[in-house]
Amino acid sequence: MAYSFRMGTFREQIRISVLNNGEKAESLDAVVDSGAAYTWIPSPLLQKMGVSPLRKQKLKIANGQVIERDAGVVQIQFRGQTGPTRIIFGDPKSEPLLGAITLEEFGLGIDPLNKTLIQVTYLQV
Repeated sequence: MAYSFRMGTFREQIRISVLNNGEKAESLDAVVDSGAAYTWIPSPLLQKMGVSPLRKQKLKIANGQVIERDAGVVQIQFRGQTGPTRIIFGDPKSEPLLGAITLEEFGLGIDPLNKTLIQVTYLQV
């Protein structure tokens, strides 16, 4: 899946590693896209690192088509925080995307005017 870079999107440096094995790590320049639910990493990179798929995930892409991809979990590090997040095994030549679920897991939101991530406090009722 080719990603068309849209106005309002920006990039963030992330580091992903195999869960519970920080030695197998890769640094990536990911597109921050709150329109993407999941973080999306090209499959060949995940396979090279030894990340195993845990299940299949159905996804609706921008053109309305429903696709199915492998999903797994990696350790992700960015903005001084580290933790696990679910990822999608993306198409081989696709760009890495940092999706909304990962951002929410880390308490981050998007400031679209300044094209940056900001810390947010979520309401827990």
